[in-house]
Amino acid sequence: MANQEPGKPRNLRTSVKGPLMFSAFWAVLAFVAVLIFASGGSAHTPRFDLAFTGAGIAFIVTLVVAAMLALSYKDNAEHLGKGSGVNLSSAKKPSHGFGGHGAEPGSSASDDAGDATSGNS
Repeated sequence: MANQEPGKPRNLRTSVKGPLMFSAFWAVLAFVAVLIFASGGSAHTPRFDLAFTGAGIAFIVTLVVAAMLALSYKDNAEHLGKGSGVNLSSAKKPSHGFGGHGAEPGSSASDDAGDATSGNS
């Protein structure tokens, strides 16, 4: 659940104002586009019925998509930002790994790779 305190306004992610404005923008855009393109030119009367239908469909679809995206949002766990991952810094190269990357010169990893390339001809 969201960390909501009584008496304080909600943030943008938990508020309904953001998705409603987003959906209203696309509904107005769909209304104007359908009103212009569905009439078939300036010689014909505007098709308000199709424009309202297109605006309603655009509003509902974008509102459902925004709601599904808001429901699927999840904060990262706290331990993920504490440096527990692999290769978080490129300055520190691990002394182990596949293919001898980051191995010390003269170690067994580079000796094994040298033996593999120069042996058994």
